[in-house]
Amino acid sequence: MVSQIVKDAPKTAELTQIERLRYGISDALIVSKRDLLVWLRVPAFIFFTIIQPVMFVLLFRYVFGGAISVSVPGGYVDYLMPGIIAQSAAFASFGTAIGLAKEIQLGVIDRFRSMPMARSAVLLGRLIADTIRLVVTVIVILLVGFAVGFRFHNGVGAGILMLILGAVFGVAICCVSAYCGLAFKNEETVQSFGLAWLFPLTFVSSAFVPVNSMPGWLQVFAKHQPVTIVINEMRSLALGGPAIRGGIESVLWLIAIIAVFIPLAVRSYRRV
Repeated sequence: MVSQIVKDAPKTAELTQIERLRYGISDALIVSKRDLLVWLRVPAFIFFTIIQPVMFVLLFRYVFGGAISVSVPGGYVDYLMPGIIAQSAAFASFGTAIGLAKEIQLGVIDRFRSMPMARSAVLLGRLIADTIRLVVTVIVILLVGFAVGFRFHNGVGAGILMLILGAVFGVAICCVSAYCGLAFKNEETVQSFGLAWLFPLTFVSSAFVPVNSMPGWLQVFAKHQPVTIVINEMRSLALGGPAIRGGIESVLWLIAIIAVFIPLAVRSYRRV
């Protein structure tokens, strides 16, 4: 498939800006299709992106749910699901970092860079594929949530906005993971580093327990970190409550993360 791009691609000097854009998008879509095929053909990817979040839902719903007191409509399951969706979208970004690091080690990135294809296609294609993967994961988790008692209390429109916010949050974390994968260039190092920063951010947040149940010194961090802000906004959209201020803060955080880590990822890609 990639070799066909090389065969059919016109000379770069002959392309107009519009043609460059068209061929760049075409290259990115081909790369994203390739990445999705890899995901479908490797059972471990399916396990960690779909089965593991489902296990988290069942574990917190039926094992820890009875011990955690919350004051929201529908009880703990309705409190839990926005946090699970955000956490699963963030953890799914592991595939971005691991995939890029593995392709660097195997020399796939070097092969792509030697071809007459858009240099942005590798990163853009990976982000497109991961966005599709995130959406599939979020939908599966939402269906499991409905099966164990989760319900929207603020209308379908607000529920859809909650899912979109969760997916965009996952894409922002994918940008961070893309930079990590390209910077570290080693699959084992990427896995270890990802656990080191992503686990504290997701668990020291409002994802699974109210922040006010934490020690005072920890609340200062938990209340103001981006994971808590995004999850609180998702919860407000799903269950009802003030959403404007949280929505603005969430959007600003996501824009800042993407604006910082996309250039870093591009710079690391150029140095590979």
